[in-house]
Amino acid sequence: MIASLSGKLEALGSDWAIINVGGVGFQVHLSTTGISKLGAVGSSVRVYTHLNVREDNLSLFGFNTTAELELFKSITSVSGIGPKLALAMLSAMEPDQLIMAIASGNADLLTGIPGVGKKTASRIVLELKDKIGTGMMATPMAEIAQENADVLAALTSLGYSASEVTRALSSLPRDASLSIEDKIKLALGYFENN
Repeated sequence: MIASLSGKLEALGSDWAIINVGGVGFQVHLSTTGISKLGAVGSSVRVYTHLNVREDNLSLFGFNTTAELELFKSITSVSGIGPKLALAMLSAMEPDQLIMAIASGNADLLTGIPGVGKKTASRIVLELKDKIGTGMMATPMAEIAQENADVLAALTSLGYSASEVTRALSSLPRDASLSIEDKIKLALGYFENN
């Protein structure tokens, strides 16, 4: 299996790059975020890869970090989710946003991704919620996601990234009497002050 590639970036497309490694050009499919992080044609690059084998096709999928690769593998482990849809998910949302949406059980946030319907989003959440919650997120982050799923959904829908929301939520007092509205107000106050 090809685990990673290091070489010279020869060409870029909308969802692929050609990386020359020792005189051999490998076409690697990447998310739009991954493409933007590669740099200019002619620069030296390194990507972590997943080789997808089908009876009629061998395809390489590339990622800037091993964490992104692991998330991709988790998403493609869900029945009915192929590598192209998993890559589209990584193009539509930052990895931390995807992780937070899945860990908090927010299927509605996933349905905003082209190609992901209500059934598919529900299946992703059902199959990955426990795996993502325990394996890919630090325990405090998973706890924050579980108890503040509605607040997370509201703030990410306002355009804040999942990492920004997580920082804001971790600054909230651990008070069980706070309503969802109070938590949102406090989190918005955090954004204004920081």
